[in-house]
Amino acid sequence: METQKFHYDNNIVRAFLYATIVFGIIGFILGLTAALMLFYPELPEFLFGTDDTTIQSLRSGNIQGLINSQGALGFGRIRMLHTSAVIFAFVCNSFFCGAYYSMQRLLKTRMYSDTLSWIHFWTWQIMIIAVVITFLMGINTSKEYAEHEWPIDILITFSWVIFGINMFGTIAKRRVRHLYVAIWFYIATWIAVAMLHIFNNLEVPLSFTSWKSYSAYSGVKDALVQWWYGHNAVAFVLTTPVLGLMYYFMPKAANRPVFSYKLSIIHFWSLIFVYLWAGPHHLQYTALPAWAQAVGTGFSIMLIAPSWGGMLNGLLTLRGAWDKVRENPILKFFVVAVTCYGMATFEGPLLATKSLNKIGHYTDWVIGHVHLGALGWNGFMAFGVVYYLIPIMWKTELWSKKLANWHFWLGTLGIIFYAVPMYIAGFTQGLMWKQFNPDGTLLWKNWLDTVTAIIPYFKMRFLGGLFYLGGAILMVVNVYKTIKSGKFQKEVPAEAPALANVGNARKEGEGVHLWLERTPHLLSILAFVAIAIGGLVEIVPTLTVKSNLPIISAVKPYSPLELEGRDLYIREGCNSCHSQMIRPFRDEVNRFDGKNGQYSKAGEFIYDRPFLWGSKRTGPDLHREGGRNPDSWHFKHMYNPRITSAGSIMPRFPWLITNKLDRSRMADKMSLMKNTFDVPYTKAQIDSANKWADNQSRAIVKRIYAEATDVKDQMDKEKIAKGNNFVPIEQREIIAMIAYLQRLGTDIKTTEIKTASVD
Repeated sequence: METQKFHYDNNIVRAFLYATIVFGIIGFILGLTAALMLFYPELPEFLFGTDDTTIQSLRSGNIQGLINSQGALGFGRIRMLHTSAVIFAFVCNSFFCGAYYSMQRLLKTRMYSDTLSWIHFWTWQIMIIAVVITFLMGINTSKEYAEHEWPIDILITFSWVIFGINMFGTIAKRRVRHLYVAIWFYIATWIAVAMLHIFNNLEVPLSFTSWKSYSAYSGVKDALVQWWYGHNAVAFVLTTPVLGLMYYFMPKAANRPVFSYKLSIIHFWSLIFVYLWAGPHHLQYTALPAWAQAVGTGFSIMLIAPSWGGMLNGLLTLRGAWDKVRENPILKFFVVAVTCYGMATFEGPLLATKSLNKIGHYTDWVIGHVHLGALGWNGFMAFGVVYYLIPIMWKTELWSKKLANWHFWLGTLGIIFYAVPMYIAGFTQGLMWKQFNPDGTLLWKNWLDTVTAIIPYFKMRFLGGLFYLGGAILMVVNVYKTIKSGKFQKEVPAEAPALANVGNARKEGEGVHLWLERTPHLLSILAFVAIAIGGLVEIVPTLTVKSNLPIISAVKPYSPLELEGRDLYIREGCNSCHSQMIRPFRDEVNRFDGKNGQYSKAGEFIYDRPFLWGSKRTGPDLHREGGRNPDSWHFKHMYNPRITSAGSIMPRFPWLITNKLDRSRMADKMSLMKNTFDVPYTKAQIDSANKWADNQSRAIVKRIYAEATDVKDQMDKEKIAKGNNFVPIEQREIIAMIAYLQRLGTDIKTTEIKTASVD
């Protein structure tokens, strides 16, 4: 058979490798900034200016700088920017880097199209830059791991389709008959991410000239779809593609074959089938239907088996080669990465059980769990791939193994100093929230007591982040020096015999899976079926069966001012720290009773697009916030939380006090809600939206002035000073925010405290 000569394309691999390193450092710095703000919330004041004389600042005595920042460095925005940078910029770029390198060699062919490779690269990087700009501006959807607004969602879809065409085109022109296990995982990743991204990000733009959109789903339905996506973004963005890299790079680095081919088959099919069912475990004890919660728990427990099968397949690949681990820093990174994968995939199912979930959910235990996977599994796999590729692609030796070992140990210390304090903080929070005195009152009634108790652990977490970032900076130095000492090989000559056409029919005596491995179209179809089943069974009934969503007649749509306030709440990323879901526990009902005294009901969220249940409580739950505190308290709390709550770690929002509320699209928002989502606004209500908002604003301001004469005096002075440029307080953003907060949880009223018998 004729041997064909061709060249592998290292140029595209190099581009994604550089992007991995650059965005990795940026993502780590953003994470470190967010960690710092959890015990030093005055950071924006230090940088931009403050009127608080007790705080050191680069511009003391001048808060205008902080106002001018418009919250660009607000914790809510930095946190979502950090998660997006790590997931979409660091991990995805590392996957593309490893995939473009390994696919060419596993399939014995150049990528299908160099042009498509570069379109994919640049559209993905443009998407990342657009995310940075929009998030800092407060343009986001608030949906965790999917905060990008609709134009960016379209760009992600376009880039992902280009990658898919290129990948499947490369598979079609391969010179190797059977697909290696890494390619199976790449195929499943592409299929699952396409499905998850499209269905979760179905949204209706306010207009095609506006960035603002509203989710196609509301309340409970939106929550289920989001965490079907959110959990499986972890599965098919942070896990399956990285497993594909593990199956290629780990055996290569160890110069050993994969431990078990049969275990690879079991691992692959069981993992992609089971994963899609487990999303509801993020919504235990919420208003989600109980059957969906139970299914999520059951399949989460099942996940231990395939996950640990993959972990063991990776670690046992090193059987007989453990002596190499001592000498080879690349293998050190891979071993700890796979170990962290095993630990995280055991801990996740445990957290999915109701016994542990009621303690761990909304606490920093979950943050520690997530970062064990992100820092250990994703980060260390990416570092190992970088250290493997750099010497090969530049045809030289790694500049310093010693520096790489230093990176390894600093990174490992960073993981320990991050995860362990977060576990302790999470246990502390979960238990303090639930403790009662003998007389039936909460032991820790003041929420701030549960916050200040864990601040030392926040500081230890920050130290861990410094270690991890320090190690990554050593990697940058090592990579730079290695590149300088070598010569990049852009085109790598290769040769392989052409693939003979033997037909797709299964041969006599040929194993079923061997047959699938040489029929990629059939393997892809079966992978899609395995992936889609879980989502169909869980989501379709919830979206279509009306009995899943009991209607509460007392629940009314938001007023136009409240709708604007809700959008401001989303803009500032408030759901990063506050939940809006009171679970049916005695401690939560007592703690967050407000004027109501009931746990959250599914029917209360039918007008919430998107849902805002949150996944972390740094501050208290807000679902029964309406009427708990006077309007003036909210006004002062937003201006400076430490005025109303000494020791608070909440950031300041003074721009809300000064900004004029943009009401230009208020009626359009109501029209969209009515015409697209059947929200029962009348034409008269929409036509009188501004008058409705004016009346509500005046009532709020009247109460503020009556409760806090100092605020009225300040506004009077400002009116004299600014003259015609003065914006009446009724027209400012803070009033819309107060209107929204005071509405929360007030539709259903009772004097009787009711809880479900679950604790």
